[in-house]
Amino acid sequence: MAEAGNWCLIESDPGVFTELISGMGVHGVQMEEVWSLDSESMERLKPVYGLIFLFKWQQGHSATAEPTQPDGGNDHIFFAQQVIHNACATQAILSILLNRPDIDLGPELSNFKEFTADFSPDMKGLAISNSDLIRSVHNSFARSDPFVNEMHDPNAGKDEDVYHFIAYLPIHGALYELDGLSQGPVNLGPCDEDHWTDQANEAIQQRMARYGDTELHFSLMALTRDRLDTYQEQLDEIDALMLSLPDDAPERRQFNSNRMEIEHHMQLEQEKRSRWHRENTLRKHNFIPMIYQLLHTLAEKKQLDPLITEAVDKGKKRNAAKQ
Repeated sequence: MAEAGNWCLIESDPGVFTELISGMGVHGVQMEEVWSLDSESMERLKPVYGLIFLFKWQQGHSATAEPTQPDGGNDHIFFAQQVIHNACATQAILSILLNRPDIDLGPELSNFKEFTADFSPDMKGLAISNSDLIRSVHNSFARSDPFVNEMHDPNAGKDEDVYHFIAYLPIHGALYELDGLSQGPVNLGPCDEDHWTDQANEAIQQRMARYGDTELHFSLMALTRDRLDTYQEQLDEIDALMLSLPDDAPERRQFNSNRMEIEHHMQLEQEKRSRWHRENTLRKHNFIPMIYQLLHTLAEKKQLDPLITEAVDKGKKRNAAKQ
């Protein structure tokens, strides 16, 4: 078995997660930030394959309910216990991907799922930690910063907040909470495949209620179908309907209006993908050599000391204004 190696911290961001999923060979899905779980918002995102919830971890605040026992019908669930520091986001993503048969996992992740099917939860966690594919894609988002050991939490050992990711998704007619720090999957009760997010909302609200009113550090993302694929299918459907109509049919005006609206949404989605790609590229780039060269050049031209003096003076004036 390969060495588990080190796992870097990655930013909680839909663009990061979408590129991470694509890097593992999965097709046709993306991550979306969720600001509300109301019916209207969820309708716009359908199909939603699963939710990933970020919260501040506290000792004793584990599962929403007691994990169901293996003999309670969990054999059909991919559940892995977390054995890797810094990888709870990737593990929460895998909890959704590997439990949704309607997602195209690609050959490598499909083989991984088949290979680990009969493993115990702790062995599945070890298998994730030793997967070259999953680890290399995860670590591709390591910060390129020579002043920080990217493979370790810089706050390790300090009295700092620790954040954790868990997944919610429907599996065989029941809503499950999958938390790698728990002993097993938590069955939250029967659910309707079309309205399971309503029940997930209740579970998330219950978890948030455990914290004080001042705690605002929560985040929610949805794994959805690729929006570009959805929009393209809608355009194809409109085009097919228009082909069956005569040129002077009054319905054409409405179809054209619908088509323009979908094309607008598609353009916005493409612009968002371009922005995500640029942000991910910047995340991975090491700017230290450029900064060093800039400072070196300013020093050679005798321009650095005046800039430092000016910055110090501005800082003093700001501090004086606050007093």
